[in-house]
Amino acid sequence: MSSSASSNTMSLQARDLTFSYGDRVVFDGLDLVASAGQRLGLVGENGIGKSTLLRLLAGLEEPHAGTVQRGADLGFLLQELPFPGDARLSDVIDDALSEIRDAAARLDQLTERLAEAPEDQAVLDEYGQVLEWAQAHDLWDADRRAKLVCDGLGLAGIAPDRPLGTLSGGQRSRLGLAALLIRQPATLLLDEPTNHLDDAGMEFLERHLAALPGVIVLSSHDRVFLDAVCTDIVDLDPALGGPTRYGGTYSDYLVQKRAERARWAQRYAEEQDELRQLKEAVAVTARNVAHNRPQRDNAKMLYDFKTGRVQKQISRRVRNAQLRYEELRRDQVRKPPAPLRFSANLTAAATEDKLALSARGIDVPGRLHIGQLDLATDDRLLITGGNGAGKSTLLDVLAGRLIPESGTVSRGSGIRIGFLEQDVVFPDLSRTPRQLAGDGTLSELGLIARRDLDRPVGHLSVGQRRRVALALLLGEPPHVLLLDEPTNHISLTLAEELFAALGTAPGAVVIASHDRWLRRGWTGRELRLREGKEDRA
Repeated sequence: MSSSASSNTMSLQARDLTFSYGDRVVFDGLDLVASAGQRLGLVGENGIGKSTLLRLLAGLEEPHAGTVQRGADLGFLLQELPFPGDARLSDVIDDALSEIRDAAARLDQLTERLAEAPEDQAVLDEYGQVLEWAQAHDLWDADRRAKLVCDGLGLAGIAPDRPLGTLSGGQRSRLGLAALLIRQPATLLLDEPTNHLDDAGMEFLERHLAALPGVIVLSSHDRVFLDAVCTDIVDLDPALGGPTRYGGTYSDYLVQKRAERARWAQRYAEEQDELRQLKEAVAVTARNVAHNRPQRDNAKMLYDFKTGRVQKQISRRVRNAQLRYEELRRDQVRKPPAPLRFSANLTAAATEDKLALSARGIDVPGRLHIGQLDLATDDRLLITGGNGAGKSTLLDVLAGRLIPESGTVSRGSGIRIGFLEQDVVFPDLSRTPRQLAGDGTLSELGLIARRDLDRPVGHLSVGQRRRVALALLLGEPPHVLLLDEPTNHISLTLAEELFAALGTAPGAVVIASHDRWLRRGWTGRELRLREGKEDRA
């Protein structure tokens, strides 16, 4: 428990942050200020520094220059729970409530001391501090909050004495988020908090975060979530003045971002045009002035007089043009960097069978049961359902990576299947994308920046690794592309382009996704799974 709960603890300030990995500069002079009630969403390309910035703000990384001022009451969403596998779910909840329970016990002690010595100023001061902290953390509602949070994040059905080692990765992730929300620190730092949440979980999290009084800084691939929660968007992608903050929701940001990009491109074009004109003026002005014309015999004296005056005018004009040219060349805005553009073909066209995949009587006990599923060679199928409904299991079966206990999956003649899993694993993290691809086509797909082609995949962000995995799949486009939560861990820009690319892909695409933004615009078939059973839309 913090010794003070004054309002200055409910702010977060980063000043002139500089940070790099080796020779790669991530931040150079970044400023960020967030006050109570502000909820900042970090956006930008994969590898731009969203997770790094959150770790710097949390104090888990130290900047090479600059400072971060943070209150002691700060919570950071860890990727793994800091508990052994034999710890129980109730141990995590009790730990999250421990500081609140300590505060309750201390209030009781101070109340007793005040009854005995009501004029003791030291006791009065401490009582006021603890009481303020207790009110900020809703101490008297903490047990009820713990139940609401666990229910809201889909943990209600897990027995309190269940060992953590028996939980799935998604359940452990949600439990870690629940523990943080139960603590309710004044400052929350959240890196992809919607991963492993179904619709109900995401909607609960949106409502809960929007009602919190403190500071929230988060990154998320979920565009609906950003729209519902954020009061500001911080874009870390290159811009005229560096990272830029936009007031409003994600939808508001998209409008402002497009306008700013257009202004940047226009200013660059205008400055380049002026530079060309100035350069030409400096070079040719003297040759195009009237004093170079042949003089008349009877005007020699007048001509000499005028020549001197014109020469001065020329010198001044050339000098002014030269000064303006040097000034503009020194201060010109840089060319807007071309964003990564998704230019790959998602799929190849099948040439023979009209049926790409056919599944019959699929049964994976406790996980999946599908009576019949046929996929045409140009089909679009969206698989939806809550956590544990069997979406990933179905993709594993269709990809041939999981053999069901009963049932069959057959594929058309010559059909190649590509599968992008949720959790991309590279056996050798020292290899580079170029080495993994074995050819020079990787950079042409618009998925990997040139600067990352020769970086070991172990040095890339999770999102960048997913880009590499997708690029490797599309080097030889499959006839059927299976995508498991394709918008997780990738930039919002790429998510938009990936969705747009579905319209021109000649082969079949099957997507399992929680992404509500994607689902809102879906026009193909949908297969809803409920606890592993099909419910067709």
